Amino acid sequence: MAEKISRYSRRTKALFWLVLVGVIIGILVGYQMFSVLYVLATIGLVALLLVVGFADLEKVGRDNIEGFAIRE
Repeated sequence: MAEKISRYSRRTKALFWLVLVGVIIGILVGYQMFSVLYVLATIGLVALLLVVGFADLEKVGRDNIEGFAIRE
């Protein structure tokens, strides 16, 4: 199966998400909906902790990193 070439780079997608989240936070602050911001921040923190908690860090080492040169 051929790899699908993305129209946008990873950096462009990340910047898009950053701007989108910034606009949403700005709108919520503008309408003084701090309780919604508190709930979203709590859910985001729980999601981040779950990702880190279930990450398989045992197999990660300095020798396994592909595409990065090890500077000594």
